Amino acid sequence: MVHEKRIFTVMGMDCAEETSALQNTVGKLPGVSEISFNLINGTMSVVADFATVSDDQIIAAGRRAGLTVRVKREHDENPLRPDRSRAILCISSAAFIVIGMVLHAVEHGGVGHALTGGGWGVGHTYPLAVVLCYGLAALTGGWYVVPRAVVAVRRMQPDMNLLMTLAVVGAMIIGEWLEGASVAFLFALSLLLESWSVSRARHAIKALLSVTPETARTICPHHGDIEEVAVEAVAVGTTIVVRPGERLPLDGTVSEGSTTINQAPITGESLPVNKEIGDEVFAGTINESGAISVRVTKEAADTTLSRIIRMVEEAHGRRARAEQWVERFARIYTPLMLLVALGVAVVPPLFSGGVWIEWFYEALVVLVIACPCALVISTPVSVVAALTAAVRSGVLIKGGAYLEAAAKLKVIALDKTGTVTHGEPTVQSVLPLAGHTVGELLERATALETHSNHPLARAVMRYAAARGVSVKPADSHHILKGKGAKGEIDGRLFWIGSHRLLHERAAESAELHRQIEALERQGHSVIAIGNDNHICGVIAVADAIRTTTAGTIKKLKDVGIKKIIMLTGDNAGSANTIAAAVGISDVRAELLPEEKLRAVEELTRENGATAMVGDGINDAPALAAATLGIAMGAVGSDAAIETADIALMTDDLSKIPWLINHARAARRIIRMNITFALGIKILFLMLVMVNLGSLWLAIVADTGATLLVVVNALRLLRTAVEKKGEKK
Repeated sequence: MVHEKRIFTVMGMDCAEETSALQNTVGKLPGVSEISFNLINGTMSVVADFATVSDDQIIAAGRRAGLTVRVKREHDENPLRPDRSRAILCISSAAFIVIGMVLHAVEHGGVGHALTGGGWGVGHTYPLAVVLCYGLAALTGGWYVVPRAVVAVRRMQPDMNLLMTLAVVGAMIIGEWLEGASVAFLFALSLLLESWSVSRARHAIKALLSVTPETARTICPHHGDIEEVAVEAVAVGTTIVVRPGERLPLDGTVSEGSTTINQAPITGESLPVNKEIGDEVFAGTINESGAISVRVTKEAADTTLSRIIRMVEEAHGRRARAEQWVERFARIYTPLMLLVALGVAVVPPLFSGGVWIEWFYEALVVLVIACPCALVISTPVSVVAALTAAVRSGVLIKGGAYLEAAAKLKVIALDKTGTVTHGEPTVQSVLPLAGHTVGELLERATALETHSNHPLARAVMRYAAARGVSVKPADSHHILKGKGAKGEIDGRLFWIGSHRLLHERAAESAELHRQIEALERQGHSVIAIGNDNHICGVIAVADAIRTTTAGTIKKLKDVGIKKIIMLTGDNAGSANTIAAAVGISDVRAELLPEEKLRAVEELTRENGATAMVGDGINDAPALAAATLGIAMGAVGSDAAIETADIALMTDDLSKIPWLINHARAARRIIRMNITFALGIKILFLMLVMVNLGSLWLAIVADTGATLLVVVNALRLLRTAVEKKGEKK
């Protein structure tokens, strides 16, 4: 049995009601092992044995759930288009109500008569033409609702479609044609608002991709002519031309010319970045000053911007606990409210002599106000709006669960190199020992560091290259994890590494120990080189502290982070010096990767939600162990984007307090929306209990609540300006 994953487009899938229906039809087909949904893409992913179940069976199961399902096609944009038929039916419903009211007013003289049907209270009378108009209003308003209500009955799972259908039919049975028609129209309007809000979130994400040109100017390798072709047709290795003022169509490296690039579409920072030959450039960014030639390094579907957008779209699958709670609550709440409505209709007439028709009417009010529309839509729209706004600011959050975690952070652990510091260390001094020269020491170092991507190793390689040192890689090279490396040079075994490795491999003299300690107190990292007999020498390397680090540490304390700690593999002297300079009092130094991981686990266990901030590659185990793994400078690193839960597209640490404030703002809005949606329902239930409920008020309140929670949620689409943090 071979299982594969296929993606289907689902028309009109805007909230959890639809996903629940599909879960109960498609999810129960033989051969289907897993089913998941992406409301923002309007897609359903099905993992199944497609030798057992066919696409047609899945499509038919979708139809039984009251939804149109089809196999997703390449560049399928239909889910993003406004549902015109739904809008037309909603407008038609409103028009029939207006026509009915006008006919009634003309025939009986007065708008008041049209509104009341000839008298106050239930059991109004209407002329036949007016009844026909209101009936058509109910029909057009409930066009999409009634079929789904039938599906709900078949599945024995009451949903909001069933509640509304019962309310409309019940109102018409007791002669409340205008109110029944109004319920149908306003519910159709609330569904249209729901669809619009999800569509707005979808378009906000797609707008990120729209900054990329659809064509590129390629240079023909044979005759040098410039041709304009679709970006999808441009192969890796092709040279393209980008003129001043134009957006880059593809990722690549500058092969000719120099310029300044505005990278705001990816990093959120509008300050131009200088680009020379050999520098990376990214699709969607703006060439500001000079014409450049760019050698394409990624296809259109695999550019950094395309991958970011795909991850934002997929992020909805990693739902926040608030979303999951709302869905679970709605599944219990809807049938419960159906029972409450039944009780309202039956109990007062049976036990307190109430008038049957009046309490039947109040039961209809309960059905209307019970509709969980506002409650169900509020959280997913808030989450998607928050994720999209974050991407606009250069912060990629890979799911609602991680947004929620960011709002709860208690502890932040920072790596030193490349996080607190720039990650571009430079050699400060070279101290040869045991008769070695500076040149010999650098030859040994480069032979052992050739294959390393560690920032300290790169600093040594740059220093040696600038002095013309020839590089001959060591034989039998072996990485000493978290400590350094060893290998054979001219048949003899040498090692290179940290002060910790020096202690393990050789005995240092008291004088050398004093020299190394003095360097470490100055914030330098010491690299030692030696063999089995002696220490060949040491190289002192220093890394400049980021200008934003100290300010960021202060802001993190201001927003209520109770513990900030530096975790580093570097020596204690250097780590403590740098930590003191930026305002970090808690330092754990000389940690191996597995020790960093254990430190993060311990911090989480003792303090609660913990974030680890690192480069996404060397810190991968610690990032994975943290409640929240945050990678720095991910714009040029595919690995960092893949590894972390949240990726900062630049090396700007100040994005972290912004992220926390943004996540807390999203949490506030979600809680506000849930409280408001439930509060409206409780208020109307209280009115019903004292026989003061009204279908008019109930449906207006429900539609108004939906509109308000949607508008409130979409406020998060604005790129947030950092506000004063809320302490916890």
